[in-house]
Amino acid sequence: MTLKPPTFVSELRSRTRTGVGLDYEIAQEKAASLGRIGRRLEHAIAALKTFDAAPRGAGAATREPLVADAAEALWMLAVQRESSGCCDLASILRDYGVPPEVAARMGPACH
Repeated sequence: MTLKPPTFVSELRSRTRTGVGLDYEIAQEKAASLGRIGRRLEHAIAALKTFDAAPRGAGAATREPLVADAAEALWMLAVQRESSGCCDLASILRDYGVPPEVAARMGPACH
């Protein structure tokens, strides 16, 4: 005579391996990715604001890469949030204090 485990045990095992467990790991990675990209945007905007607050020794050629980096980081965050179902760009602009110049240049960097 062969004993078979109750069906809920085998369902739980399969869900843990492929369904719920995997969904949880994917959600964790999405959250971590949003955090990394959000920190990159914060650092890029802070670098731009620090440059703007400094005495005018350097010109526009030095400022341009800072604006481009912030614009690319903004684009990356917007795309990542949209892929997660959050499509409100206005909240990103407001919450991160994105300068209008950066928002106008939002997009991938063309190296």
